[in-house]
Amino acid sequence: MALIQFQAHATEDWLAWSCCSSSSGGCSLRKTLASRPSRKNLLRKPKSSLVCKASWQELAGVLVFSAIPFTAVKAIANSPLGELLQNRMLETKKAALQDSSKFEALARQARNESLWYGEERPRWLGPIPYDYPSHLTGELPGDYGFDVAGLSKDPVAFQKYFNFEILHARWAMLGALGALVPEVLDMVGAFHFVEPVWWRVGYSKLQGETLDYLGIPGLHLAGSQGIIVIAICQALLMVGPEYARYCGIEALEPLGIFLPGDINYPGGALFDPLNLSKDPVAFEELKVKEIKNGRLAMVAWLGFYIQAAFTGKGPVQNLLDHISDPLHNNLLSMVKSM
Repeated sequence: MALIQFQAHATEDWLAWSCCSSSSGGCSLRKTLASRPSRKNLLRKPKSSLVCKASWQELAGVLVFSAIPFTAVKAIANSPLGELLQNRMLETKKAALQDSSKFEALARQARNESLWYGEERPRWLGPIPYDYPSHLTGELPGDYGFDVAGLSKDPVAFQKYFNFEILHARWAMLGALGALVPEVLDMVGAFHFVEPVWWRVGYSKLQGETLDYLGIPGLHLAGSQGIIVIAICQALLMVGPEYARYCGIEALEPLGIFLPGDINYPGGALFDPLNLSKDPVAFEELKVKEIKNGRLAMVAWLGFYIQAAFTGKGPVQNLLDHISDPLHNNLLSMVKSM
């Protein structure tokens, strides 16, 4: 995985918030679909304002907890331990750089021989004749020659847009997982969430309601706070990852961590624990698969938004409704019902 995993650790609190629940309990899928308890019975008593009325000790605890990752990294980097780690890294960095250069040469050769790169790669119109942009040469994964707006004519802008696309694609895949899993677990009875539907979780917090994490009663963390407090916590949690992304892969060297890759694919034991990049040929193909699935996830989120606006249901429930009666539960029927 790549640099977005800087941010994945910082967003565990957000993903848990998206999956927050009230208490565990079993129920069959059929029973859940046939007769679902009302929101009024599931939700706890709503708060009267967006800002939580928790004590200042609890509020301070949440804020301190959110700031721990960034402050801990800075403290270690400026400590004798950090100096020791940096010295050890410098001893092996020269050899690691040589290995990284060799790997890049093999990866470049793999791209030249791959079906998914270069002039012979698949194009977005397939066999249909088309004057594809000459500035799209197939060097980057997922380049199908699509640039009707000419956004990639400037090489610097092109690389920047690619970085942003990778970033948003990985966010979309993580977010889709956080939206689908709670709804599925609630339907099969593995957990009984207060709000299994992704958009209703945020709505509940806007109403000032208290939510538990993962169905464990009393496990609140930021779940007992108002939306403003949660926003502050997220800002604190994102300081470290965003700073690291701004600085590049060298940002972790003060901790004695050398990353052999680049800003999009850092590699190393920290961001590639399964060593998926060991084989350059397979790694170049995995890059293509990642961007394809990331684009699919971004389009899926567009569908999640539209479905929520039209039906007020979650994506899994909408899918089940469509399968049960595809002639009446589809996009055209929703448009006609407006």
